[in-house]
Amino acid sequence: MSSIPAALATATGLGVAGGAAGLVLPQRVRGGVTGMLTAGVGVAGGTAGVAALGGSRWSAEVSGLLPLAGAHFEVDALSGLFMAVAGAVVAAVAVYGIGYVAGHGPHGLGSRGAQAALPLFALTLLMVPTAASVSTFLLLWELMALTSLLLVLAEHRARPAVREAALWYAVMTHLGLVLLLAGLSVYAAEAGGETFAALRTGTAGMSPTVRGLVFVLTAVAFTSKAGLVPLHAWLPRAHPEAPSAVSALMSAAMVNLGVYGLVRVGFGLLGGGPAWWWLLVMAMGGLSAVYGILQAAMASDLKQLLAYSTSENMGLVVLGVGAAGLFAHAGNDALAGLALAAALLHVVNHAAFKALLFTAAGSVLRATGVRNLDLLGGLRARMPVTAGLFAVGALGAVALPPGNGFISEWLLLQSMIHGLAVPGVTTAIVLPLAVAVIALSAGLAAAVFVKALGVGFFARPRGEQAAAAEESPLLMLAGMGLLAALCAALALVPGLLADGLDRAVEAAGHTGTRPVTGGGLRVRLEEVSAVLSPLWILAALVVALGAVMATVSWAARRRQRRTQARLWDCGGGAPTPRMAYTATSFAEPLQRVFDDVLAPEQDVDVTPVRESAYLVERVAFRNRVPDRIEHRLYRPVLDLLAAAGQSARRLAGGSVHVYLGYGFFGLVTLLVVLVVGW
Repeated sequence: MSSIPAALATATGLGVAGGAAGLVLPQRVRGGVTGMLTAGVGVAGGTAGVAALGGSRWSAEVSGLLPLAGAHFEVDALSGLFMAVAGAVVAAVAVYGIGYVAGHGPHGLGSRGAQAALPLFALTLLMVPTAASVSTFLLLWELMALTSLLLVLAEHRARPAVREAALWYAVMTHLGLVLLLAGLSVYAAEAGGETFAALRTGTAGMSPTVRGLVFVLTAVAFTSKAGLVPLHAWLPRAHPEAPSAVSALMSAAMVNLGVYGLVRVGFGLLGGGPAWWWLLVMAMGGLSAVYGILQAAMASDLKQLLAYSTSENMGLVVLGVGAAGLFAHAGNDALAGLALAAALLHVVNHAAFKALLFTAAGSVLRATGVRNLDLLGGLRARMPVTAGLFAVGALGAVALPPGNGFISEWLLLQSMIHGLAVPGVTTAIVLPLAVAVIALSAGLAAAVFVKALGVGFFARPRGEQAAAAEESPLLMLAGMGLLAALCAALALVPGLLADGLDRAVEAAGHTGTRPVTGGGLRVRLEEVSAVLSPLWILAALVVALGAVMATVSWAARRRQRRTQARLWDCGGGAPTPRMAYTATSFAEPLQRVFDDVLAPEQDVDVTPVRESAYLVERVAFRNRVPDRIEHRLYRPVLDLLAAAGQSARRLAGGSVHVYLGYGFFGLVTLLVVLVVGW
């Protein structure tokens, strides 16, 4: 008998119990009990996901749970992959959250509302991939959006920016819901049923126009949830302003479900499509990868930097999904399987290192009260464990060995390179651009996390808060330690995921078991993992480091000892923290290189003394790098809506007769529409 239904029932029970505990328990025990129940939700859901990855399947219909249609559930290997990732992240972050809440009192994440929403949000992250009908999927999708919105608002009393971020998030996520509802409604109407099985069956009789419309509507909705450009405007606002434990869940688990929806609908239900579908997906992915990491390079806010990095990594994942669809359209199932496997593997790796980075950033915020990298520094000496754990996550984010992000980005790159053998003008143009995008984003990611780690944790403290920082509580370190252990396991033995990834790719509609052949080349996920495992690379690095250290030690013994003496310092004195590199100064060379893309705003304000305009009292320099896409795309729309709102105020003149006229006009219009439609 499958263990999936028992695990899901346990997760549901623990989630409901956690929500009730968050509402009724007193503050002194609320955080601990709710955190343990939330961790139980993660463990149970992760167990169900691992069982599905191992080959188990489960489906069920619950009559009466939803009116008219009932609720339908189905778990396969693709569902299991996203459930296992969400479960692992939820369990570790819940342990971290117990310690995080302990220092916040009854407000913020420790409030009754937030503690009630947290386990329910965790439960929806696990249940969305189990939905097997349109109504069930949309209900769980909306519950996930609402619970996450409540958590984003947890600290709205502390900062006005939280309310603005929540407003952006609410508007963007519900615009995505409208598109998703429209796309799936058209799909269900054309297919003659709303279950996923009926949708698969009805796809064959649908016209290409309807299939294309369904794909575009759902793809836009799913990429909005994944935080892809140009639908990313909510992400760099909501993730920084949410409590750090919530940021970790949103960035490492929730955005993944946008990828899940894209794969499930595009491959599993629609069965693939023409090349233009996947070229559109690849364009959005490539744009997000480059633009996201460029904005991360410019950011001085540590959590905003990580949020833009999420947009970059989701862009790489979607780039791989688009390439898989393009290869499948060309008839090369082996390359399609490899590209999709690389994309799904990067989902797993990104979840591990991004959850670790956000929790470490939360520890810094808890200890210092600031997110601005320009005011940090010197934290390595005051928070050594947090600094080391942040370094583990940063190593994964830069996709260099022995970080866990290396193998997935390498496989993604290899799928693009080998795809050049696929005939056609389209692949000959698109795939070299994709290779360049992956290489450019990887190089910029290295600069971003060198900045975050070096400026934030090394050098001298540049602010009083950083100078007074203390190490995080044990439970917070334990949660981060679990995530670091997961990063290490994924980095050193990635081959353990080969069978599960194979089943997930098959469940998505493609086979990844056949090797890629051609010109004597033979690539298989298991073989790549064995040959290029970072375990061997790590061993080589250790040997090389030992050789370098031995050489340096030998050279030092041969040098003549010198007498220690203070030398003349030219009157300059010892360097001060103001002389150290800040995040802004570190990013300045990159800003110059990409000046035309970023369009930075600079302002120099010179204030003369009162007695003479020729003598300067103060010079103020301000440099800001706005989100150019948001400025050009969203700002005109917002200004237009604001103007329309101001004009509409004239319609509310206060006359009852006018209001009755509005009602009569609306009723007549509705009757005309109904008569014409009939």
